[in-house]
Amino acid sequence: MTDSARLLTQHSFVELGARQRARALLDEGSFRELIDPFARITSPWLAKQGVVPQADDGVVVAKGAIGGHPVVICAIEGAFQGGSMGEVGGAKMAGALELAAEDNRQGIPTAAVLLLETGGVRLQEANLGLAAIAEIHAAIVDLRRYQPVIGVVAGSVGCFGGMSIAAGLCSYLVVTREARLGLNGPQVIEQEAGIEEYDSRDRPFIWSLTGGEQRFASGLADAYVADDIKAIGQQVQALLHTGRPAQERSSQYALYLQRLSGLDTSTQIDPAAVRSLYQGEQP
Repeated sequence: MTDSARLLTQHSFVELGARQRARALLDEGSFRELIDPFARITSPWLAKQGVVPQADDGVVVAKGAIGGHPVVICAIEGAFQGGSMGEVGGAKMAGALELAAEDNRQGIPTAAVLLLETGGVRLQEANLGLAAIAEIHAAIVDLRRYQPVIGVVAGSVGCFGGMSIAAGLCSYLVVTREARLGLNGPQVIEQEAGIEEYDSRDRPFIWSLTGGEQRFASGLADAYVADDIKAIGQQVQALLHTGRPAQERSSQYALYLQRLSGLDTSTQIDPAAVRSLYQGEQP
């Protein structure tokens, strides 16, 4: 069975690998991978620390079209090192976004779709990973001046760390119920603040605060869709045809800071309070 035939019988987007997700969103026959695994460009740092590297470093980059609109798509493989970003994978993503911006300057209206399944920086590569993520941030801000940059957080790893900032910089953000989005992951918060503050094993609690439904209701995501290949594809295509937003969410920082200033940190926050806070309702 061909890859296209398999995708026709597959409904869940979350259950797909990064390469399958990218192929599923692109118009049939338009998928062209850049720096694929056969290029054998791997992280030079992982093997030195006893970690088996992956030929694509966990980042799939492809050019193609969605609804006829030229796009570059970057998909992070959450199954490899928790979707962590290192020097090579980060450079692939940043380079693709930079080339897309250059396409636009040359009259080729190339947009970008980022499939974010990542825990953030790869600890084994530390500052190199942080530098790569900073380059991704700069490239998103550059490209979104010309064409929309659409982020998709589907699950099951979620989107955390420096890459959650990348999600916040996207022109539009699409989430599913299975998605999670936050600057710090549950285990990091529990380690720093204690289990009484944040129990990383309490899945209903975690999703109620950082899950896709909550993030959409709080205005931090633009679309909330089912875990379905067709539904996600239609939503991404619709946003591409919408074009650039009138105002980027990241430019509204003053509004969010003002709302957050009313937060009472003396008590444990609950999902209803989070939603009210972001919606601008008085506590």
